[in-house]
Order: sequence, then structure tokens, then C-alpha cells
Amino acid sequence: MSPEMVITIVQRAFEVMILLGGPMLLAGLLVGLMISVFQAATQINEATLSFIPKLLVTFLVAVLAGPWMLETIMDYTIRLYQSIPSMVG
Repeated sequence: MSPEMVITIVQRAFEVMILLGGPMLLAGLLVGLMISVFQAATQINEATLSFIPKLLVTFLVAVLAGPWMLETIMDYTIRLYQSIPSMVG
């Protein structure tokens, strides 16, 4: 296995990781930003106020994007396993 193959595998793994984690993180970030603006406008400084909405939105995105995420990780895994013979030989 050449160093180029290893770099390609790791690069693809990072791409898949960003694709899978990105939607949930982005949704949590946007909800957190909106709640922070609301807290700043109303001067409510309660740390737990932002936790539940972020948790719910992250769960909702995971449920809605779950089939796509499962398909993406399965596709990556199948391609990785299918490329093993060409890496070894």
C-alpha cells in the first residue's frame, strides 16, 4: 500500500465524516445563535435555555437525515471493502 493510497483513504474518510456530522452541527449552531440573540435582547442569562432546543433540533435533523446518512456511510464502507484487493495486490 502506497502513501498516496493511505492519504486518499483518510481524505475520503474525513469527507464522509464532515458530510455526516455537518447537518446536525450546522442546525445546532443556527439554533444556538438564534437563542443567544434572544437571550441578549431579553437579558435572560440562563445556560439551560439553549440546551433543550439544540438537543431537539439535532435529534430532528438526525431523524430526517438518517436514511441519507446511513446510505452515505454504507456506500463508503462498501467501496472501502471492495478496494481492499487492489490495495493489497
